[in-house]
Amino acid sequence: MLTLSKAAGIKVKNLLSTKKDGTTYYLRVGVRGGGCSGFSYYLDFDEKLNNDDKEIKSEGVNIVVDKKSYLYLLGTTVDYVDDLSGQGFKFKNPQARRTCGCGESFTI
Repeated sequence: MLTLSKAAGIKVKNLLSTKKDGTTYYLRVGVRGGGCSGFSYYLDFDEKLNNDDKEIKSEGVNIVVDKKSYLYLLGTTVDYVDDLSGQGFKFKNPQARRTCGCGESFTI
């Protein structure tokens, strides 16, 4: 299961509140090849579901993950940090054996 921390849920809901066109948006979370460690994470807003998407609700946010990414994200928590060293979404993935310094890519 993929979850959002409370801070990430608040940030995503704040970002979604700026989209006032009446469309239902999902938070799309995924993994793609690339980055300095082999795989990289991505987040985006999407207004459609694909046939192979897994739907998850966490912290009041509707999340979708494609079937392939879901396997790499099992047990992952997406957090949001805003401190002196920076701000942004951080992935805490228990399956990652190694991550790069920026935390955006990983190896399984």
